[in-house]
Amino acid sequence: MSRNTEPRVKRMRALGVHLPGLSRKGIDRRPYPPGQHGSEKRGRQSDFGLQLQEKQKLRFNYGVSERQMRRLVLQARKSNAPTGEKLLEFLERRLDNVIFRGGFAPTIPAARQLVNHRHVLWNGRRADVASIRVNLGDTVTLRPRSLHIETVKQCLLAPPLVRPDWMSFDATESIITIRELPGVESVPFPVEVQQVVEFYSRRL
Repeated sequence: MSRNTEPRVKRMRALGVHLPGLSRKGIDRRPYPPGQHGSEKRGRQSDFGLQLQEKQKLRFNYGVSERQMRRLVLQARKSNAPTGEKLLEFLERRLDNVIFRGGFAPTIPAARQLVNHRHVLWNGRRADVASIRVNLGDTVTLRPRSLHIETVKQCLLAPPLVRPDWMSFDATESIITIRELPGVESVPFPVEVQQVVEFYSRRL
């Protein structure tokens, strides 16, 4: 997606949720929307507002553009699984997210930078496309020299999140292996994905 220079914590405060893929910082210190009247009580949110909010959670956490989201929703619709569940699975299977969830990077933007700079090995081959969708049995790691990057070393020592059950991690070789496809419970923040499906139901 195009680069967005808006402060990440401000974005999370507007949505009212900590998005671990977007930033390691939380919103606990100021858990209300930004702006002069952010801390004041607000009225009931409209159905459209709720749908938009849930959609933006996914977009900002995984760092995908609106065009990419629309494409993923269309692909999810064609599957036999529920659209919302398949959409979350597709987002979790992105290569940049796998790098982040595997503990190589502090955030998804940082993971995307590792991919773009060709530090990542996917099934033994260099990969430079962050949107690659991993499959069962795939392996993901970094080039040997890249494992010595200071940020990578710090993340391996203290991963930003607990590694999910759908991947295994070989600490000796620093290799991620995809054991199973991720489910809805794999998403590390609360989201009402059916609201996202309804948002696009009238727009696609």
